[in-house]
Amino acid sequence: MGAAEGIGSRREARERALSLLYEAEAKGCEPLGEVLAELAVEAEPFVADVVAGVSRHQGEIDALIGAVSRGWALERMPVVDRTLLRMAVYELRHRPDVPTGAVISEAVELAQQYSTDDSGGFVNGVLGRLAAELRPGPEGDHAATLGT
Repeated sequence: MGAAEGIGSRREARERALSLLYEAEAKGCEPLGEVLAELAVEAEPFVADVVAGVSRHQGEIDALIGAVSRGWALERMPVVDRTLLRMAVYELRHRPDVPTGAVISEAVELAQQYSTDDSGGFVNGVLGRLAAELRPGPEGDHAATLGT
């Protein structure tokens, strides 16, 4: 598998995780990970990890997002934005193998594709602030300035 294929498949996995987490929230699944058990075909490992990880760490993730999302209560955010932020914060906090820039840029791209006109900038701002806290150092500092 070439580098481009790896990037594409990771992006597709994030889109699938977004879809599953969105569905879980719409159905009111508690915990969110229950949506994995309902699948006819087992989810890819990265998808399963993100969905289960967001479910397992949702309280911690929501507290981190709430601490930096200036003027926006989690409940007031568009569902897609909230879901993407949860996924990205899970990756920033619990998946050190995934580069900070990749986490942020893909979350921003998905927000621009699936949410409101302002969502890309909002997601970028929240994740930039969180990346600086969760991954201090050169990579976190670089990530905080993506798209700004």
